[in-house]
Amino acid sequence: MKICFVGSSGGHLAHLYMLKPFWRNKDRFWATFDKEDAKSLLAGERVYHVYYPSNRSFKALIINTYRAIKILRKECPDLIISSGAAPAIPFFWIGKMMGAKTIYIEVYDRINSPTISGKLCYPVSDKFIVQWEEMKRVYKKAICLGSIF
Repeated sequence: MKICFVGSSGGHLAHLYMLKPFWRNKDRFWATFDKEDAKSLLAGERVYHVYYPSNRSFKALIINTYRAIKILRKECPDLIISSGAAPAIPFFWIGKMMGAKTIYIEVYDRINSPTISGKLCYPVSDKFIVQWEEMKRVYKKAICLGSIF
């Protein structure tokens, strides 16, 4: 199984990195921003860079959709996992069209309201994970696994 981890650098990437006990022995690659924190955290990992700034940017969505198509065609992951933000959207939609399974993890700081990327990835998420029970009222098919911290 090949896994694509996609997300913004900073907290979103840190969330995904905390899943290391799950991914450490798996074939994987990362799609994230070309920023110092990502370079440091993912040293030695297979990393593809996505365009930023990406929040609420139509230009970034177009560029990252093109990059998602290119990267996903090359890598052909079986599973795409993200905790947001904007780069997840094209990867989830394109990945789903290519037959990949998707898992979205809504960020810890959302207790009772959705993120934009969560709302846009929800329709194509095979599993949608929240970290607070209250979020199951927002996302009806969500699974609450509690905090990943």
